[in-house]
Amino acid sequence: MEQIRKLPIGIQTFEKLREENYLYVDKTAMVYQMASASTPYFLSRPRRFGKSLLLSTFEAYFQGRKDLFRGLAIERLESDWETYPVFHLDLNAEKYDCKEALEQILSRNLSLWEDRWGRDAAEHTLSSRFSGCIRRAAMQSGKQVVVLVDEYDKPLLQALLDESLSDEYRRILKAFYGVLKSADRYLRFVFLTGVTKFAQVSVFSDLNQLNDISMKQPYAGICGITQGELLQVFRPELEALALRMDCSLEMVVGKMRTLYDGYHFHSASTGLFNPFSVLNAFDANEMGNYWFQTGTPTYLVDLLKQSDYDLRLLIDGVEVTSSSFSEYRAEAGNPLPMIYQSGYLTIKGYDKEVNLYTLGFPNDEVRYGFLNFLLPYYTQVSSDETGFRIAQFMRKLRAGDVDAFMEHLRVFFSGIPYELSDNTERHYQAIFYVVFTLLGQFVETEVRSARGRADAVVKTKDAVYVFEFKLNGTAEEALRQITEKGYLIPYRLDGKRLVKVGVNFSKETRNVERYLVEG
Repeated sequence: MEQIRKLPIGIQTFEKLREENYLYVDKTAMVYQMASASTPYFLSRPRRFGKSLLLSTFEAYFQGRKDLFRGLAIERLESDWETYPVFHLDLNAEKYDCKEALEQILSRNLSLWEDRWGRDAAEHTLSSRFSGCIRRAAMQSGKQVVVLVDEYDKPLLQALLDESLSDEYRRILKAFYGVLKSADRYLRFVFLTGVTKFAQVSVFSDLNQLNDISMKQPYAGICGITQGELLQVFRPELEALALRMDCSLEMVVGKMRTLYDGYHFHSASTGLFNPFSVLNAFDANEMGNYWFQTGTPTYLVDLLKQSDYDLRLLIDGVEVTSSSFSEYRAEAGNPLPMIYQSGYLTIKGYDKEVNLYTLGFPNDEVRYGFLNFLLPYYTQVSSDETGFRIAQFMRKLRAGDVDAFMEHLRVFFSGIPYELSDNTERHYQAIFYVVFTLLGQFVETEVRSARGRADAVVKTKDAVYVFEFKLNGTAEEALRQITEKGYLIPYRLDGKRLVKVGVNFSKETRNVERYLVEG
């Protein structure tokens, strides 16, 4: 019987991963490169992207655990294997619902370090205790100290929409992280990770020597899996999946690219696969939506609703400057930084002549997962009901029954409460966009991404349906626009039935008022 290889799902400790013979994508050459410098680092990456394992790898390296690195790239690079005092602070696993919760977790870690390095009775504040621990550890060991902070921003994320609590957390963290500047002479290496770069937290303003590598090309692949790494490390798992799906290895890799690849943390970097989704697909021997199911981004929905952000920009891809998504500023009313840094958008293009980035969904797992999750907040139709409705829409079009499709659409809109966004037109246009994008899970669809294209195009095995919607116009106007603008021309050579659907949507009744079908 063939031995099943051990997949490191949920393994965040490098020591356990190596000692228990889990598969490992070797990132240690980059670990050595970074550890060779003494500049403090900061890295922003989405959740479940390997940040905790990366910090644990640095911890093992600075503890001199040469035994754990046998056979890895760093073994050929490092010869000294010196040991340093390591302060590893993990803020990921706690619930921060009050300032006392944050103070307690910081105090608990400080107490552990004080048990090892001693405490001065004159040190009363969290920051003075932290500073004292660093100083004593350096003096007693004769070595500078290594500080590793995992998910530095977890308290801030949990208090994102509570201004008072956010202010308390910023005050506490400002003083605590500020120690990393005043204690600089005692520090050998500092590395902070998180999901989001909060512009308001002074760890980024006070630590002016901080090296933010979140969008630097040399570090783009430090978390995540490249296609080369996927093929090199996981070929047996890919072959097993190909056998299970009765297709070629190339087809499996292509399907995984569509679902899990596409993350870019620099405009010129290669695409990265989501490691959590890849590992779970191999473990289940089946492709599914694994990453999105591990967390519900309710805070993102709240941000989108507060900012009245146009959802169509997220679907089509939005062009922005780097400053508009690289740091989160609560007062700016801009949800893009949080959406990007949380992993729901990524860099899809860059125009160097005008210095503009194009942000879009990285892959289908994120695109359909995010929109399926989002639609109930705009329609108050449950997520289970949304999925059922979308499947029904798809079945009617596949059967060529446009009338039944439009009747389902009417029923869908009739279930939306009267109390909606102030911008009614944008709200309903966004819902149309989301509905037709979600249809792309089952049939090939396009939604308008440039001037001169129809509102939506749906392609089935037998037909191409072109939809044009008018708000408080007429169905005749919508149908005439399809003809005059030549929306069907690109599909004449497909050999399929071409169907025009002109729809008038009434803002008064908030529903489809009348539609016409030709073809």
